[in-house]
Amino acid sequence: MAGLRIRKYKDEDDEVVKEIFTQGMSEHVPSSFMHLLKQPLTQMVLMCVFCALLASSKSFLLPILAVTLLLAGARQLVIYLFSSYIDMSLKKDLSHIRETYIEQRDACFWVAEVNERVVGTVACLPAEREPGLLELKRMSVKRRHRGKGIAKALCQTVADFTRSRGYPAVILYTSIVQTDAQRLYEAMGYQKIREFVMPDATCRITNFSLIEYRLDLHQDET
Repeated sequence: MAGLRIRKYKDEDDEVVKEIFTQGMSEHVPSSFMHLLKQPLTQMVLMCVFCALLASSKSFLLPILAVTLLLAGARQLVIYLFSSYIDMSLKKDLSHIRETYIEQRDACFWVAEVNERVVGTVACLPAEREPGLLELKRMSVKRRHRGKGIAKALCQTVADFTRSRGYPAVILYTSIVQTDAQRLYEAMGYQKIREFVMPDATCRITNFSLIEYRLDLHQDET
């Protein structure tokens, strides 16, 4: 893409990096809400409430109102969960990018610039769950700049960095609702390793799962 440049993070990128991350994560609220509605437990609760109130009140108005309120509450729950994750991330590594990525061995944080404006981010660091591998993190591209090869270039940057450091593979984790990201990673050669539900109660109840992907770099060696 003309005008695209990928470079290491600088301290003056701090605010735009946080903005890109926040906007990118917030975009997943609608798809996560739809995922919640598709769960059998959610549908059973809504149906039971509707039928119970219909039988007791002999009116459609009360059950419809109750179901509407439950749906509104469920959407607010999804918004709260995403907001909590965003706040936690902003207080952890995204508030200490230099210390977490730039100054650490075998870690880095990059930004993608188009015409000297930051439009995307990606990072990697040694994986906690898979020692001996690097983990791709914080991949995000502004919506209006998607579909132009920027995300692929960021993915390739991580792969090149990982290979240069002598690591055999890159792993990453993405959620079940991030279908565009899944297609991107699979197009870049990542293989789906497993799908699992996080152990906390909310994720178990909503069946909100993560997908682990792995890119074995020896397959690309010449």
